[in-house]
Amino acid sequence: MQGSPKTVHGKFRHKLKIPKIPGFVRRQRSPKPSTTCRVESNPPPTEVIMDFLENLKENRLVEACQQLLLREDKLFGQETMTVEGLGQVCNEDDEDTLQKDYETLLLHLWMAVHTTFSSTPSGEHLEILRSAVETITLLEEKDQQWEVRLEGSSEAPVWRPHQCRLTHDTLLEKIVDSRMRNAAVEEDNVSASNSNLSTSMEREVYRMGKCLKEDVLRVASDVRDCYPPDFDVCNLYVRLYHQKFSARLTELARSGLDVDDCNYLLCWVNNYYPNDILKHKDLEGHINIESLGTLLSEKDLTTLEEQYLLQKESTVRTWFSKALSKMEEGWLSGKSPELIDGYCFCPLAIDIIQAVDGAMREARTILGSEAKAQRILRQLDSFLISYKSSLEEFVKRTGENTQAVVKANLVNIEQFRDFIVRREESIPEEIKTSCMSTLADLRDCGYGYFTDPIHEELRVQYRMLWTQAWFTGGQMVLDEVLETLDRHMQQFTDLKPICMEELLGRLHMEMMVEYVKRMMKRKMRLKDKEQQEAAAKLLADDSSTLSTYFTEAGSKINWLSEVLPKMAEVVRLQDPGSIQLEIVTLARDFPDLSWKHISALLSLKANLSTADVQGIKESLVENRPTVTTFNTIPPFFSKVPAGKTWCMGRPACICYGGRRYLSKD
Repeated sequence: MQGSPKTVHGKFRHKLKIPKIPGFVRRQRSPKPSTTCRVESNPPPTEVIMDFLENLKENRLVEACQQLLLREDKLFGQETMTVEGLGQVCNEDDEDTLQKDYETLLLHLWMAVHTTFSSTPSGEHLEILRSAVETITLLEEKDQQWEVRLEGSSEAPVWRPHQCRLTHDTLLEKIVDSRMRNAAVEEDNVSASNSNLSTSMEREVYRMGKCLKEDVLRVASDVRDCYPPDFDVCNLYVRLYHQKFSARLTELARSGLDVDDCNYLLCWVNNYYPNDILKHKDLEGHINIESLGTLLSEKDLTTLEEQYLLQKESTVRTWFSKALSKMEEGWLSGKSPELIDGYCFCPLAIDIIQAVDGAMREARTILGSEAKAQRILRQLDSFLISYKSSLEEFVKRTGENTQAVVKANLVNIEQFRDFIVRREESIPEEIKTSCMSTLADLRDCGYGYFTDPIHEELRVQYRMLWTQAWFTGGQMVLDEVLETLDRHMQQFTDLKPICMEELLGRLHMEMMVEYVKRMMKRKMRLKDKEQQEAAAKLLADDSSTLSTYFTEAGSKINWLSEVLPKMAEVVRLQDPGSIQLEIVTLARDFPDLSWKHISALLSLKANLSTADVQGIKESLVENRPTVTTFNTIPPFFSKVPAGKTWCMGRPACICYGGRRYLSKD
């Protein structure tokens, strides 16, 4: 044939320029023997030329691919043009052979990809995978070259485009699907550390999750290095595993799960998968978590979480009810609470708090959310309401164990209150407010059981305060009050110190309120300077006596010691301007001080004129908005009842129907 490189008439051959073929090494001609040259004792080693099949056998996939690409170029490319510019017709046999060789190469490629998760100790399969991925890249580049050529009307071979990247991604999807399905149905072989997986669903989810975790970590540590960055192989694998895991968990979620299976499935969705797998340190920086979404749809997840919460609330509620009923049985049976370190003790609060903490901790793990877990705290709120009702009913009884039971429950109340206060930032405002309100009622009930009888007995002595007998008898009235109080305090030796401190604080506050209330009854009028100075001294002495007594006993309400001295200063002063300044100072220190309180205090001073009182009031109105801004002292005067506003020198006025009338009183 014309142009054939074969022998023409057996006389000569066309001389072909053989292109460089990767994988082939031209054998060097041996030099002719020379009589003048001595043969070398160590000739250079002869390089072996590998053909296509030999390269495949050695898993030299890149070299084998380059050989096929070169043959494709010779058959369909510019290299087929002769020097004269005449196109050489492709031999169909050569084309068929090349197509079959490509098919053989692709088979080796997909075998290499399919063994990605092989457990070959030497890691040889990773080298083969790396070669396969590089080959895929070469074939993809050739596909793109043919796309450009088609614009020039060159006819592509039947095997183009190979679309190896698409086939590769599809194969990965099948590999992932196969591995996850095999993990789901394999024989139960759960290790001892996971022997608590009692149901078939739990074991299936565990195996699938374990397979997912091990495979994606292996991709990040080993397989990732076999791929160029544009494959984004870590995200590709994680997305495929995520889709398969999500599909199976969705089927399970909609199948109607019992309590244990529901809890376990939620653990994987909300905790194990996002925290132990996706946030694993070895995956950091390699995957895009946000692009994955959740394993379950919002609707399916909400359904499971509601099922869990309803069951958990029911369990907690039942447990609380049993615990309270058990305590009530002990109270009503006449049994006294146990003594620990010499103090009355009841374990109810500790048991309830531990149950709440445990339920909250479990809910946070299963739901993966502090906010969702807080719903369980509603059961604590409901329990406290039931607890209050029980204690209020119990204190109405008169039994030998009543005092001891109340003392033990005071400890419970303080422990509940401390629990809420320490966690106030993590407790919803509505629940916190309700719990603290119920606990305030419980405290009033418990401490009131002891303080009410004390005040009832002291009522006779209270009546002597700020009377002529008090004024002439001096401090003896207060001494009698404290002697009676001392006698009552002997019954609290078995009360826990934290409760004793609160009891003393309440008695301190209540006695101060009673003292100021008696002071403002207006039974005394201090007519001159001497009387006012004497009353101020008595007032200061009483303040010192009360403060010393309660401070030494253990009261921590130190600011109460400032109330009476400031009021004594108002009683002592004679100059209206000085009184005016002292009143403003008093209002600054005690923001709940009303004009009715001030009016009652000023009514003790019989020598103040109407103009003086009016000036004091105007000064207070003018300065009050600026003096109460940063005050942190708790309310005091709001606890003191005050009568009608005192008007010096003229009848009091009342309003009715928009008109002013003079009061006959």
